[in-house]
Amino acid sequence: MPSLRKTFDAYLDGRAAPVPRMDLAPEARLRLVRSHGDFSLAYSTAVQGGLSYFGDDEGYIAFATKMGRHFVLGDPVAPAAARADYIRRFVAAAGDPWFVQVGRRTAQVLAGFGYQVNHAGIDTRLVLATHDFSGTRNETVRYSERWLFKRGYAIVEDDGDTASRAHVESLSAQWRAERIVKRREMTFLNRPFKAGLGDAMRRFMLLDPDGRAVALLDFDPMFRDGEILGYTTAFKRKFADTTPHAEIGLTKFAVDRFRKEGHGQVTLGLSPLAGIEDTGFRESRFWRAMFERAYASRRVNSRIFNVQGQAAFKRRFHGEEEATFIAFRRGSPFGMTALLRLCKAI
Repeated sequence: MPSLRKTFDAYLDGRAAPVPRMDLAPEARLRLVRSHGDFSLAYSTAVQGGLSYFGDDEGYIAFATKMGRHFVLGDPVAPAAARADYIRRFVAAAGDPWFVQVGRRTAQVLAGFGYQVNHAGIDTRLVLATHDFSGTRNETVRYSERWLFKRGYAIVEDDGDTASRAHVESLSAQWRAERIVKRREMTFLNRPFKAGLGDAMRRFMLLDPDGRAVALLDFDPMFRDGEILGYTTAFKRKFADTTPHAEIGLTKFAVDRFRKEGHGQVTLGLSPLAGIEDTGFRESRFWRAMFERAYASRRVNSRIFNVQGQAAFKRRFHGEEEATFIAFRRGSPFGMTALLRLCKAI
């Protein structure tokens, strides 16, 4: 028998604006990402389950529906010059959709359509032509890598033979067991983890002195005009008793590898609610205040998601902090509840 919550969701979703959805095969989505997927979430929009797609053979907007409201994930995966038109057409079809974790150009378009635009947090970008780990401010990052190597650890890129699928699944399950929220894995802004790698993804593993894989770090590719522009961190997993130097050492090793390969950039992903400030657009003062309070809240950081710890980790790498945005015409508490439920944050 369906739960009351699911019945209520189905009723509300049935009342949502009937957006025309594309039957876009995974291969077609990845083809478009290879041409236009130059932002952190692009790859995830193509491979994450449970998303719907609006657009045509030249580009798409990825979105999901919850409690009768449509939520767009990231920027359009489309030619840069055409993205504003995809947004215009989707807004016309979807009524009052929300746009989540979008870049400044998308925010500017939405502001022109009368949307309120608020900061959602920051993404950290390492521009590899100018960024390295030299200097005093990066001493702690270099120390973590040295600490690991001096104690017999090794970092390798996994070609599929380093650890079995069962071992990776066990590693992920034990990591999950240590999270604040153990019963569910977050979705939408973060897609669920898979033991196997998707097309063009990269995985780096930390091996302990006995050769056992004890931590991993996965990256999604970013593309422009068919070429890999760089990578964005997608997943990190480790056994509970693994040294805290693991994540820092893995990140440094991978970034150095990408730099040697000639890639342009690495993004570390969203630090939710970090760096909230005036956007320069018309924004909701109420939600700005609520986001600031949530970031500072001891209860949020200890019971829901450690947003302060997430931001502090990424700031260790001294990259360029770029604002990401959330946009809506009317930012109601009901809509925010729907978004949090879509992400499985509550």
